[in-house]
Amino acid sequence: MNPPTITPTPADEIVEQLKSSLPKEVWFNSYPMYLYQDCWNIILDSTIACQNHFQAEDTQIFISSLPKTGTTWLKALLFSIYNRKNHALSQTPLLKHNPHELIPQLESIIYANPNQPDLIKLNNCPTLLGTHLPFQGLPTSIKDTNCKIKDTNCKTTLPVSAPESWLFYLNYDGNESVKADMIDEYFDKFCDGKFPFGPFEDHVLGYWKESLKRPEKVIFVKYEDLKCDPKCELKRLGEFVGFPFSIEEENEGLIDEIIKLCSLEKLKSVEVNQSGRVYSFIENKWFFRKGEVGDWVNYLTPSMVEKYEKIMEHKFKGTGFKF
Repeated sequence: MNPPTITPTPADEIVEQLKSSLPKEVWFNSYPMYLYQDCWNIILDSTIACQNHFQAEDTQIFISSLPKTGTTWLKALLFSIYNRKNHALSQTPLLKHNPHELIPQLESIIYANPNQPDLIKLNNCPTLLGTHLPFQGLPTSIKDTNCKIKDTNCKTTLPVSAPESWLFYLNYDGNESVKADMIDEYFDKFCDGKFPFGPFEDHVLGYWKESLKRPEKVIFVKYEDLKCDPKCELKRLGEFVGFPFSIEEENEGLIDEIIKLCSLEKLKSVEVNQSGRVYSFIENKWFFRKGEVGDWVNYLTPSMVEKYEKIMEHKFKGTGFKF
């Protein structure tokens, strides 16, 4: 029996016409990427559907980040901060659900099927959402409403997202394009900004500049700051999202309990994070690795480090941003 014929919609045709006009790269011989709004986009159909149809609300909070820059940990922390009145920590949904299930990605989960977005999931999780889109690529409604954006785009002196994402892609189901001996090629692509949702520096600066312009809307958090002083950063996050910790909560050790609950060791021990899946193409366990500041030294050579330091010095000069 022949498969059913799928008739393209006008929206599909417009997206295909757009693709034909954009610069294109093939990500490790597997996935087409398009340079759209100064970002290498690997899910362009979903992104455009999200931009055209998503309507943000003032009460919503968005975690924005590049892949593999601490997103999973931040989602667990923010979920715990926001929902601490609704769930005792001993009964938190984090003990049965992966953080990406509790705070779904807007463009890659809610709008994974551009023509049939998962509005049920959106309605069930109306407040906390994630996105990997750069600031200029966010739906207009997110930028124009009073919703909050928490950005975590930085990780260590050199961006851990280079080796971290490379190791992550190695574990994709049926991966045949990214190999363990390809770190040099991967790093060159990273430096050129030609990786999903790159370039790294532009992604960072987009949110950094907006956090300076509108600090009441965008908060910028560095991974190493969270590792160095998590209690201080959690208090800052609580204030920002409108759920500040009381003196009583702090004295009772609630912040410390949240830090312990969301530790890498605890999250890795949860059953769903050992064998479950949020995305069909990879097991949840690969969202959790070492979580160590400076682990990049085990993967990047001194010449790689020098090369990227020069790129950062050039890109961040005069912006007020420092690693």
